[in-house]
Amino acid sequence: MDTSGKPSTAQFLLLATSSALTAVFYSVYWRRTTTVARLKGAKKVSIDQDMKNILTEAPGKCVPYAVIEGVVRSVKETLNSQFVDNCKGVIERLTLKEKKMVWNRTTHLWNESEKVIHQRTSTVPFDLVSHDEAVAATIRVIRPLDSSELDLETTYENFHPTAQSLTNVIGHFISGERPKGIHEMEEMLRLGESVTGVGELVLDNNLVKLQPPKQGLRYFLSRLDYDSLVEKQQSTVRFWRILTMMFGVVASTTLFFILWKQWAYHTQRRKKKNVLEEFKEQQRKRMRELNVEEASVSPSACTVCLSQERSCVFLECGHVCACDRCYQALPKPKKCPICRATIERVVPLYNS
Repeated sequence: MDTSGKPSTAQFLLLATSSALTAVFYSVYWRRTTTVARLKGAKKVSIDQDMKNILTEAPGKCVPYAVIEGVVRSVKETLNSQFVDNCKGVIERLTLKEKKMVWNRTTHLWNESEKVIHQRTSTVPFDLVSHDEAVAATIRVIRPLDSSELDLETTYENFHPTAQSLTNVIGHFISGERPKGIHEMEEMLRLGESVTGVGELVLDNNLVKLQPPKQGLRYFLSRLDYDSLVEKQQSTVRFWRILTMMFGVVASTTLFFILWKQWAYHTQRRKKKNVLEEFKEQQRKRMRELNVEEASVSPSACTVCLSQERSCVFLECGHVCACDRCYQALPKPKKCPICRATIERVVPLYNS
């Protein structure tokens, strides 16, 4: 903070940045908290023969937010893994990532970086069925790729390193990028996998569907059970709450420090002003005692004896208000007659 009492640029930037980050983190935290609350309030529906009766009696033949736990079963065709024999599923995602080292000109270090260069996701219609094979009821899963956290199993993973030659190494050091290789990965939602689905459950022409919910609710398809899914979401809530609290404390502390410094600055100014007014009043009283007219006193006269010229600069306050004889006559510890600050040292003043 400068002598004018205004916050410095660094303090202002710290306050603005921490406040903005606190607002962003709190927004994410609030959304996550709302998601967990709605997830806990979702209606659990079992895949059984009574499911259609429940939907028939529900308003609009719909449960706006329902929790379904079932087993994946294909409707007609299935997807075969391209790398694992006898591995079938209903969703397949192939991802190719380029991994490389990038030279950071600021830290002068090589940092690892990766970029998705190709990704393809395939899906076929599938149902969720009961864990009890004797139950014939099914639920058709609609638009599974729209789920917030599509939980797929990694069925294949391989890394293909880039061949290095002396010419390539020299070129990499010049360009600042050093390729490491290609990371290939296949993920699938396999047949027979236990899945927890959370979304809108509707009865449409005798077909029960699980589809993305309305009103801003999140759509889930996870291989976790319901309790584990809720716990996972709660852990993210805790993470964002900690971030919000950390940056909130930084913002609050910075704001308190700035306000305290301004209060201290203005208090000091008022104190100096009061001391100066008191000094002037004492000076006028001294003039009346000596029967001296104020207009007859030179502006450069010593404020103590009112006769000699001022010849001392008091440090650290910087006041020029006394002659050397009056300074020597001041009682110890010597203090400035104007501001009462302790005189650390004296510099002679020469008028030429």
